[in-house]
Amino acid sequence: MKDNFASIISAVGEDLNRDGLRETPERAAKAFEFLTRGYKQDINEVVNDAIFASDNDEMVLVKDIELYSLCEHHLLPFIGKCHVAYLPQGKVIGLSKIARIVDMYARRLQIQENMTKQIAETIMQVTGARGVGVVLEAQHLCMMMRGVEKQNSMMTTSMMLGAFRETPATRSEFLHLIR
Repeated sequence: MKDNFASIISAVGEDLNRDGLRETPERAAKAFEFLTRGYKQDINEVVNDAIFASDNDEMVLVKDIELYSLCEHHLLPFIGKCHVAYLPQGKVIGLSKIARIVDMYARRLQIQENMTKQIAETIMQVTGARGVGVVLEAQHLCMMMRGVEKQNSMMTTSMMLGAFRETPATRSEFLHLIR
């Protein structure tokens, strides 16, 4: 990866021997590995058995989970927040694990629509919930820095599974709580 970054820097017309760029290919490679570390994560390791018995059957909501991802079309960042809710059915997941699941999918080359679905399906799978709702709001630098250059655009995606899809009152409660 270091050599590829060196090639890219040279291709834009920069001098790799310039003071500020001598170590940049190595730094960029390390940064890119960090930004895409979700590929090396496994859901079982992320959850780490943090599933606990509970008789709570009311909505559990975690709001405003910040996320940083890379657009798979331009390799530019998109930055936002994710809201995740689920209806427990005999067990709950450790609070930090929801944020870790969001990060696992965000730290991959992504499109927001797919990431929203991946998060929802994974929460549903690991918790056995009666339903899951995910809303993701993000600003995409591929729209802000290039192309149409719209600085204030915000993309919102949602995925509703189980009771969040089938029961309007559940969906409504979730959407009301995240506003």
